Amino acid sequence: MSEELRDEVEAINSIYGDGCLVPSNDENIYILKPPSESASLRIEFPPTYPAVPPVVLGTNSTGEHGKRGDAARELSFFCEALSSVYEPGAVCLFDTIEELTRLLESSATEDTDPHDAVPEEEEEATDVVPRNRSAAEAHASNIPEPPWVLSDLFIELKSTFVARCAPVSSTEEAEAFVQHLLSTDKKVRTATHNITAWRIKGPNNTTFQDCDDDGETAAGGRLLHLMQLMDLWNVMVIVTRWYGGHKLGPRRFALINQTARDAFVKAGLVSENTNKKKASGKT
Repeated sequence: MSEELRDEVEAINSIYGDGCLVPSNDENIYILKPPSESASLRIEFPPTYPAVPPVVLGTNSTGEHGKRGDAARELSFFCEALSSVYEPGAVCLFDTIEELTRLLESSATEDTDPHDAVPEEEEEATDVVPRNRSAAEAHASNIPEPPWVLSDLFIELKSTFVARCAPVSSTEEAEAFVQHLLSTDKKVRTATHNITAWRIKGPNNTTFQDCDDDGETAAGGRLLHLMQLMDLWNVMVIVTRWYGGHKLGPRRFALINQTARDAFVKAGLVSENTNKKKASGKT
């Protein structure tokens, strides 16, 4: 097993849960159980991966709760997602799973039968905030998906980092984007830390900037300082960390900022002129 594949297996299982990507009895073949999907897939990783893409061998199991046709549908969407995100030399499963989730959600929306919708008067009568859920979370889950740009995965000592950035025009929008992510993405919501920062220019030369450590003391302030040094405005960033069981010491702050910077580069907010640390953990 290559170092890139070993790190990717650890990253996928740390983000989506143990058992999401596990080896089979055949060399180079893994069983992938995408989160929230009924089918599992057989994926072959050639010895030269990620220089060449993984090979989707087919469905491994349809799942006891799967409906007829679900496995073929999910397999088709996975192949579509893989072909759209793969780039030679870069590990791709995280991006493929994220794209698969988007495709399935989009398909579910398109397949909704309008006759199944709740009548207008009944919908109005039942439009209440569920118990144990704040009004802000309920509102955030109903706004459109924020235009996130994701960084590569960064891994060190089994801790996994990923950043999301998006343009924002007000503090209210930034807060809504945070709530939307936490209320709609369980793996992010249950991560060890979600560190945020934003800088916004308002009317009449007013400016707003804020940050949140989310339990990682001083991390938010360092993230905000990075944005100040890069002179970034009207943008926000969230760096998610899944703790891998080994303390990183001060190194964690460099990884948090490095991950955020990668998201800014991918969003076209800054030119990339230094080597990036890929999900393999190498520079």
